[in-house]
Amino acid sequence: MADIQFEVQGQDAVAATEELLSISGVSGNYETEGEAEREGTLATIGVIVGIVGGAIAIAEQIRKWYQQYKQGKSGKKIDKVLLVSRSGKRLLLENATIEQIKEILDE
Repeated sequence: MADIQFEVQGQDAVAATEELLSISGVSGNYETEGEAEREGTLATIGVIVGIVGGAIAIAEQIRKWYQQYKQGKSGKKIDKVLLVSRSGKRLLLENATIEQIKEILDE
């Protein structure tokens, strides 16, 4: 488990990414991709290098984190989040279930 790649897009991608990596049991790193030409959207690309604890609990926390930012938590918003498993399986968090997120974390 671990080495899960991710991309966060949106004007508050950096803040959202920092919060994602501060979830208890998750560790990793990221870099900014820079200003995209369309709509000034910022993107971060990173890797979750370690997950400590149960994958289902982490998946629940990731889903909650995503929903809060998608709904504009504290005035901050993101556009989309993509997770990529070690085997290359891709998952957009838009309509992802906790079970689908867990599968990505477990691969």
